[in-house]
Amino acid sequence: MSDLQQIQSQLSQLLDEIEQQVQFQQNQLFVIGCSTSEIAGSKIGTSGAMEVAEVLYREFAYFAKRNELYLVFQGCEHINRALTMEYDAALKYGLEPVTVIPVKHAGGSMSAYAYTQLENPVVVEHVRAHAGIDIGQTIIGMHLKEVAIPVRTSIRKIGEAVVTIAKTRPKLIGGERAIYVRPTE
Repeated sequence: MSDLQQIQSQLSQLLDEIEQQVQFQQNQLFVIGCSTSEIAGSKIGTSGAMEVAEVLYREFAYFAKRNELYLVFQGCEHINRALTMEYDAALKYGLEPVTVIPVKHAGGSMSAYAYTQLENPVVVEHVRAHAGIDIGQTIIGMHLKEVAIPVRTSIRKIGEAVVTIAKTRPKLIGGERAIYVRPTE
């Protein structure tokens, strides 16, 4: 099995396991932070690979279609971790586009590749995603809604990159008298 086939297989299994644990709602945001350098075993930001991004993108696109999600791709620090997404999703969530086009060395391979594949791409500064995946410790937490909950899968790495997955839930507020589940009458 080639390295690209192994990466595709690992991500496919990981996404299947996420689907078993997370109940997605139509049109939710799913943020993806991904270092193709880390996947290849190099330091983040040093050896991005568009061919890896292509393999990953296909799996993510299929996952999004199955679950009716909007994909959001976090760029690297050189574009302040701005996010590439479909214009329709930005409009639906009231997000303001910024002027930048992610490229391999300023945005990262995954975000740059996604920009070329999306139907009507736009870049925004911030989102509050409902769930997400971080491949290679790219730090997606700033783009997740409160409260983030870790999701555990049997796949702990894609290639050589550490994987962290999170879903979110509404905040629990109140005190000892608060009720969190609707009582039956």
